[in-house]
Amino acid sequence: MELRQWKDLPDKMRTREVRKYYNILVRRSRWFKIKRMFDVIVSGIMLVFLAVPMLVIAVMIKLDSKGPVFFRQERVTQYGKIFRIYKFRTMVENASKLGSQVTVDGDARITRVGRFLRKFRLDEFPQLFNILAGDMTLVGTRPEVIKYVKHYTPEMYATLLLPAGLTSRTSIAYKDEDKLLKDAANADEIYLKDVLPVKMKYNLESLRKFGFSDDCSVLWNTFYSVIKK
Repeated sequence: MELRQWKDLPDKMRTREVRKYYNILVRRSRWFKIKRMFDVIVSGIMLVFLAVPMLVIAVMIKLDSKGPVFFRQERVTQYGKIFRIYKFRTMVENASKLGSQVTVDGDARITRVGRFLRKFRLDEFPQLFNILAGDMTLVGTRPEVIKYVKHYTPEMYATLLLPAGLTSRTSIAYKDEDKLLKDAANADEIYLKDVLPVKMKYNLESLRKFGFSDDCSVLWNTFYSVIKK
């Protein structure tokens, strides 16, 4: 993970709106350099402890419904790079062809085991491999699908200065996002119009607070929110 020179950023990111966040990261470049090491160490330790639970989850998924254990989808990470995110599959096979790319409360596509995994965010465990691969970081903006990134405002592109994150203040605040979209006639439209802009306010505020202490705070609050649930 590195912070590119301003002149080397993608054209869409070299704007006045992004520059102010870029300057913040430059001033805190010390943590930017250490953050990758922190990600690798913590993710590696987590995978050791989660190896058996992940194996159990994989067996549960295979016994519960037809389809692969893992769900893979193209998402956008640092500097607009496209990567494949890994999650435990929580929906029926080919769910993306049966409805929206956002999930609503009571979504019929979610499997029985999938509901349990989503409730406690256990479906996110495989993203530790994305972190080790360098496509993601522990704390950062949750990765969006390509079609939503195309609707970003100039300021929203600042969130792509960092790799996509496993968790963030936004994901804690919007842990019940599916309930917000439950009665939406067009979930994609409502997500883009009402949900995404508010989520991005959290994400941009996190860029302003970028640093070791804020990352630790987000990790602890994520753990607490899952245990509390």
